[in-house]
Amino acid sequence: MDLTEVEATARAAHAGQTDKAGRPYAEHLRAVAEGVRRRGGDEEQIAAAWLHDAVEDDKLSRAWLESASLTRRTKDIVLAVTKRSGEPPEDYAARVLATPGALLVKEADLAHNADPARLAVLDEATRTRLTAKYTRMRALLGLDAGPGTRT
Repeated sequence: MDLTEVEATARAAHAGQTDKAGRPYAEHLRAVAEGVRRRGGDEEQIAAAWLHDAVEDDKLSRAWLESASLTRRTKDIVLAVTKRSGEPPEDYAARVLATPGALLVKEADLAHNADPARLAVLDEATRTRLTAKYTRMRALLGLDAGPGTRT
């Protein structure tokens, strides 16, 4: 699949889904893909960015991902950033860090999730909870030093 096909697949998979602020979910996917591109990510990482929530949100199955015409690296990145039910954040972060290319995708995801303009439309309790969650994950991933290019 080329990037145009990956984007179309991701948009179709998340059609009708909205984020916590009620915005079309595809806006988040686009922002993460663009964040990966701006951080110097390659096509495999950009493809993974488009698909980064598809398996986690049950929009596409693991079986679909495994059979898709994608590189093994793209598939591995998607699986690395897919949270598992009941998984401790430390285990999740370790998997992201152990998978080549996954940290950059997760960094772009966290950057968009923690965007103050995006958080501002949420109620205070949700905003506070999510800010703490994203800050902790950045720390677990070693991203506290600030944004930069990761591979």
